[in-house]
Amino acid sequence: MGLLDNFEKGLERAVNGAFAKTFRSGLQPVEITSALRRELDTKAAVVSRDRVLVPNTFTVRMNSADCKRMAALGPTLIDELTQLVQQHAASQRFQFAGGIVIRFAEDPGLSEGMVQVDSSNVKGEIAWTPLLDINGKRHPLLKARTVIGRGSDADITVDDTGTSRRHVEILWDGSRAKVRDLGSTNGSQLNGAAVKEAILEPDSVITIGRTRIVFRVLAQAASIDQFADRRIDDATQRHDMGGFWGPAS
Repeated sequence: MGLLDNFEKGLERAVNGAFAKTFRSGLQPVEITSALRRELDTKAAVVSRDRVLVPNTFTVRMNSADCKRMAALGPTLIDELTQLVQQHAASQRFQFAGGIVIRFAEDPGLSEGMVQVDSSNVKGEIAWTPLLDINGKRHPLLKARTVIGRGSDADITVDDTGTSRRHVEILWDGSRAKVRDLGSTNGSQLNGAAVKEAILEPDSVITIGRTRIVFRVLAQAASIDQFADRRIDDATQRHDMGGFWGPAS
């Protein structure tokens, strides 16, 4: 067990009864992450040699004050938690019966700083939601072609003099994503290597100038669409592929 594993285990132990006494400032997002990870590990059910099923629907219960603080962080926090649940499941070779749903709920029976997670398996269709993480801000890919650059005519404008006005574009066809350099002056990089055009895998890192762009895909329940009011087309829907992501054949 490495130092990171030891840290995570120690952090999870802190979430227990003594948690409220240890963290006077209330519940922290990292503690919710630990609680969700522990819930996956505890509820993992071996169905067969090659299939370990884990819950995909989570209700995170907390004190009213903590719940209000978490809700104030907006959908970005749910995105982060969803991604971390995905990553932990992938690292342990866990599988889900459907898309991931995470909800916050107030529980007057819990003291401030404490957290309880209830979970269940809910079978259903998965909606693969593509996102770009740029300088800590998340941008859902709402259309088939998204241009990024420092110009005001770009779909996503970055404050970076090292980028061209229309530097790169991200293409999403509903099943896979591509990055394409638009003839920029300083060029673009994908995972540290120069790139003109390439398929994007989840967690790929695009670098333009001093700007770091991370491509992410969240496996959310098809019935839960937090971007519905801003969606331009419906090309962001994708079916589950046996728990694995890859370019469409």
